[in-house]
Amino acid sequence: MDMDSPSTDTVATGSTRWLTGCALAAIIIVALVAYGAYALEDLEKGLDGYGQMEQAGRSGTVADPLGPGETAQFEDGLKVTVSPPIAKGNGTHAFFVTYENGTDAEVLPGGPSLEDSVSEIGPAPLVVRPGESLDDYVTAYDLDWLNRQAAASDLVAPLAEGEKRTVPVHVKPTRAGIPVSVEVAVPDAGYRETAYFQLTVG
Repeated sequence: MDMDSPSTDTVATGSTRWLTGCALAAIIIVALVAYGAYALEDLEKGLDGYGQMEQAGRSGTVADPLGPGETAQFEDGLKVTVSPPIAKGNGTHAFFVTYENGTDAEVLPGGPSLEDSVSEIGPAPLVVRPGESLDDYVTAYDLDWLNRQAAASDLVAPLAEGEKRTVPVHVKPTRAGIPVSVEVAVPDAGYRETAYFQLTVG
C-alpha cells in the first residue's frame, strides 16, 4: 500500500477550498469594480456640481424645453414639475409649478428676496413670460400674470428636506393660443441649471 498518495477526502477538500477561494475573489473584484464606478460617477458629479438636470427625454434647456406635465430632475434630488394649463374662464388660465425637495438640505425656491423671486421680463427664480423659450423677452405676444405677488409669497418660504410645494400661477394672455415660457432657476450655493418649460395657453 502506498502511504504517500493523497486520500480522496484530502483532494476533495482541497478542490472545495480552491473553488470557495475563487468565488470569494470574484465577489470581491465585482464589488470593487461596482464601488469604483459609483465613486467615479460621484466624483464627476462633485466636480461639475449637483445642479445639472438628468431626466430622460427632453433636456429642459432653453433650446430643448420640457413640455406641460413634465418634470425637471436635478442630480441633487430636487424635482420641478409644471402642470398643463387649465382654462378658468374670462380668458384666464392656471397652471401649477410643483417643487419637490429630495435634496439633503433646505431649499429656497424663490431666493431670499420677495421682490426678486418672480419676473415677467427678466431673470428670476421663477419667470413666466409670453413667447417661446428661445424668443427674446420682447415678443409679439403679451401676457398678464394675475397672481404674481401671491406666487412670490409662496416661493420665498424655505422648503425643508423631503417637502413638496405647489405654486399656482394664473395668467391672462392677450389672445388665445400663445406660447408661454416658464423658467425655473432655484438658487443654490454652488450651481444649478435653469429648467425651461414651454406651454400654450388658450
